[in-house]
Amino acid sequence: MDDILDLMICRIPGLKAGERVELESKFDKGDDFSVLSMKDLEKLLGRSLTGPPWKMEKIRSMAEKDAAIAMKLGIHMVSWRDKNYPPLLREIYDPPALIFYRGFLPNPVKPMVAVVGTRKPSPQASRRAFELGRELSEAGIPVVSGLALGIDSMAHRGNIEGKAPTAAVLGSSPDMIYPASNRNLARRILETGGIVLSEYPPGTGPRKWNFPERNRIISALARGTVIVEAPEKSGALITARFALSQDRDLWIDKVGLLSGRGSGASCFVEEGATVISSTAEILAEWNLAAASKEFPLAKPMGPLVPANKTPDEGAGLASSMAEYLDIKL
Repeated sequence: MDDILDLMICRIPGLKAGERVELESKFDKGDDFSVLSMKDLEKLLGRSLTGPPWKMEKIRSMAEKDAAIAMKLGIHMVSWRDKNYPPLLREIYDPPALIFYRGFLPNPVKPMVAVVGTRKPSPQASRRAFELGRELSEAGIPVVSGLALGIDSMAHRGNIEGKAPTAAVLGSSPDMIYPASNRNLARRILETGGIVLSEYPPGTGPRKWNFPERNRIISALARGTVIVEAPEKSGALITARFALSQDRDLWIDKVGLLSGRGSGASCFVEEGATVISSTAEILAEWNLAAASKEFPLAKPMGPLVPANKTPDEGAGLASSMAEYLDIKL
């Protein structure tokens, strides 16, 4: 099982994302990682690890269980060291060492736009998020967001209407769709060749500290981020900060800014972020006014559907997820 080393590194408690990548860079997939102790890792990392002590035998057992569950549920993995790892995500200073996903990895030659905002949008901002997702799709641009209620969901839905392979980044593992009310939306994302991904191993539920971490992935996968509507203390503002620190473009949508619920984004306008009122402004900035509307699927890392079917038959993915989540199609 070539992924056991990566899964073991993923399961070691108390490590930072950069430290997991550091460990991946120091070991080959065939190395016997099980012989290392907690003290050995502390020497490698140059610091003491906090939290209760653990044994590598237990870590390996957890990794083997993760591998078995992932295979059963059709969850695939791509590590930082693999050539299929999303190149823009690799650029940031704290990329996930391992990504768990269902569906198809984003096409590396297609730029993506992150569309984020509040879970409780105004009617105008909700409609704008849908329109933005649809218009980006019509211009050949997939959307990446967080599958949350409100702005995220509407942006995904708009992108799906244009048949774009939208990307949903979770604060839980791909087998633990959150919120549960968006399970059907996750199904539709897979049906249209998109991806549901996470840095968390199977069986990881939503935890409040996971969401700020996942926001760095949302912004990193995209070439630019749009804040549609975000009140003060909105998680979308965290995504915006990440976008700036990752040297990505940042836009503030005028509809949300003027709605009365978008005051949180005003600070970015003061700092020089561009206020946009149409998708055409994004396309013009990127010189993509004549972008292709075609969405060729990226090659999946292994069979996601039965061998007698073609990889782009997203219905197979949907059926698999529906069976696990007990959803009637």
